[in-house]
Amino acid sequence: MPFLTQDQLLDPDLRGPAMFGDQADPANPPHNPFNALVTPRPIAWVSTVDGQGVRNLAPYSFFNATAYVPPQVMFASTSAKPDQDGTKDSVANIRETGVFCINVVEQSARDAMNISSGAYDKDVDEFARAGLSVAECQTITCPRIADAPASLECKLTQIVQLPGEANFVVHGEVTGVHIRPDTLRDGRFDVTTFQPLSRLGYRDYAVVENVFTLTRPDD
Repeated sequence: MPFLTQDQLLDPDLRGPAMFGDQADPANPPHNPFNALVTPRPIAWVSTVDGQGVRNLAPYSFFNATAYVPPQVMFASTSAKPDQDGTKDSVANIRETGVFCINVVEQSARDAMNISSGAYDKDVDEFARAGLSVAECQTITCPRIADAPASLECKLTQIVQLPGEANFVVHGEVTGVHIRPDTLRDGRFDVTTFQPLSRLGYRDYAVVENVFTLTRPDD
């Protein structure tokens, strides 16, 4: 399985809001549309481990890349569990260990991803609960999904608390990337080989099936 270091990643050749108007107006949507407005969103399937070695895996759709040099990513956690201190297992584990891994979700893994989204006790291993194979990261002490299309090993740079209860943004620097060989075509990571899953609003999801290319005016 190909593995890229951070130096290789830097190689340029690789590279509940309030709704306006009368809330009682029957013309207004009966459900908060915020998640449905900001779509499609990529899904970070975040794997972590706590200080006692208990693995955790959970999906987050408030997720994106944030910088090229060095490569950086973020995801946001927006609620809390009663067995953690004002947050979820992922953020608690990252606070403790300073590392995490983001696994890419493919369409065929949708059921396993959904299983891992449950609010289980902090000592539950979602890898086992969802029937997923585990591999170890190379640059950090953290588990990853062995057969994911790609996995990004990350070291924590900062956790930012946002307004509201239990809203945290986790920022990380990518220290290595695992790419599954069958996703590569002509030297490029080809999403059509696995159809990444994306999050829409409500309980809806979508897959990437139609890809096209545009040339920028300054290319």
